[in-house]
Amino acid sequence: MAQYTIHSLDELPEVAAAFAVNELTNHRVLAFHAPMGTGKTTFIKALCEHLGVADVINSPTFSIINEYRAEPSGELIYHFDCYRLEHLEDALNIGTEDYFESGCKCFIEWPEVLEKLLPEGALRVEMAEQPDGSRIIHTQPY
Repeated sequence: MAQYTIHSLDELPEVAAAFAVNELTNHRVLAFHAPMGTGKTTFIKALCEHLGVADVINSPTFSIINEYRAEPSGELIYHFDCYRLEHLEDALNIGTEDYFESGCKCFIEWPEVLEKLLPEGALRVEMAEQPDGSRIIHTQPY
């Protein structure tokens, strides 16, 4: 289990870089748990930028899955927003298992509906806003 703290947006790139080095080496599927407005999308954007994604990175609220390509590696990254999925069957119908088995990095917001589908080795990422506005991130394997 690891912990990261983001005191301000200025620290975001540095924390994302440390997170990537420590967590993305051993985990390809990451499930982000946090209340609305905690910064899941903002943190995922910082991770993608650290990995070399030059495209516009935003929450796939309506498309459910966005695909990004890191440069110069060419590695694909999938960004899920499962907020609108209501049933496990909805997750199955969009092919989530195929994405998880692709070997690509998968960053999942609102993963509760598809937790039963997460592969072995998936990482649970919990984010919490503190009274001073900072964010604390805890990680642990499922």
